[in-house]
Amino acid sequence: MRTSARRRHAWPCLLIPCLLALGACDGTDAGAGANPAAAAAAATTLGHDGAVVIVPERSPLRDRVIVAAVPSRKVEQPITAPGTVEALPDHLARITPPVSGRVERLQRALGDEVRAGDALFTLDSADVSAAQGDAAKARAAALQSRRDLDRQRLLFDADITPRKDLEAAQLAQAQSDSDLRTAQAKLAQLGASDATGRRLVVRAPVSGRLIEMSVAQGGYWNDINAPLMTIADLRSVSITAAVPEKDLAQVFVGQKARVLLNAYPDAPREGTVRYIGEVLDPETRTVKVRLILENADGRLRPGMFAKVLFSGPSHEAPVVPATALLQSGLFTRVFVEVGPHRYQPRQVTVGASLGDGVEVLTGLRAGERVVIREGVLLND
Repeated sequence: MRTSARRRHAWPCLLIPCLLALGACDGTDAGAGANPAAAAAAATTLGHDGAVVIVPERSPLRDRVIVAAVPSRKVEQPITAPGTVEALPDHLARITPPVSGRVERLQRALGDEVRAGDALFTLDSADVSAAQGDAAKARAAALQSRRDLDRQRLLFDADITPRKDLEAAQLAQAQSDSDLRTAQAKLAQLGASDATGRRLVVRAPVSGRLIEMSVAQGGYWNDINAPLMTIADLRSVSITAAVPEKDLAQVFVGQKARVLLNAYPDAPREGTVRYIGEVLDPETRTVKVRLILENADGRLRPGMFAKVLFSGPSHEAPVVPATALLQSGLFTRVFVEVGPHRYQPRQVTVGASLGDGVEVLTGLRAGERVVIREGVLLND
């Protein structure tokens, strides 16, 4: 019995040293497993020297971060203004009938090409008949006055009539000739020199295309101030841009401009400033600036909207890719290389966009090396 009790008390004494030995062995193995992971994490953690970010030697960021020198480029400051395609004023004719009447016949349809002198429509008008009657009376009166003058001249030469009768005949002949010229001028003004009866043929004053028509055949037209048809020569068109008052000092006649049409955004056109308006629009605070564009293909139509970019003054400035810029709150910054794998954040002010590049106004000098790709990974 005593021997059994002694054995029961001896087992705990033997187990404690074994457990302690096993615990020591487990602690050693765990420490050995944890140390390599900690070492790897420490190797990839970005370091700092004040504001400078340091990329460790074994960090994968060394291969991902791309650095390049900042180039200096010529930067233009273009002036942008909205524009509208318009027909040239001297290539546009609005046809208004000189007298009221009924449109008896239309010789041309909307969209037709016409040449100067082509018949457009025939008008049946009582005013034309009246004007022709007045001209006929004036011609008869002029003929009669010339005969009376010839008769009085023969009688005066024969000492049959006094001089005053001859002078009266001369005055009457001068007056009748004046009345005839007035009647003929009225017919010419109406365009009725070749009119017959009540019919007046209205002809095209210029060559071009019939772009508007406001009457149908058989309709009566009594407003001689409203155009019945419009003819435009659209081989050349005008781009009228509304340039803001603040930019007017940088626009001049002969300046080159680039025109981007809303209808054809992939087909820009080049133009030259021909005219700058003399009057400022008080509501929009803009001035009309006109360019002339060739339109041989007929794709430019009056009323189209466009954006006009006037070439501005150029200057040298550092330019960085857009990928180099990082937004930090309200500010923009870049990472500048200050040493091998050492980068310092720097706040910059940007200007004009130049395709995939951006002008830098302040904060950088040409020749400095900046992070142009994956700089966001340095924002720890």
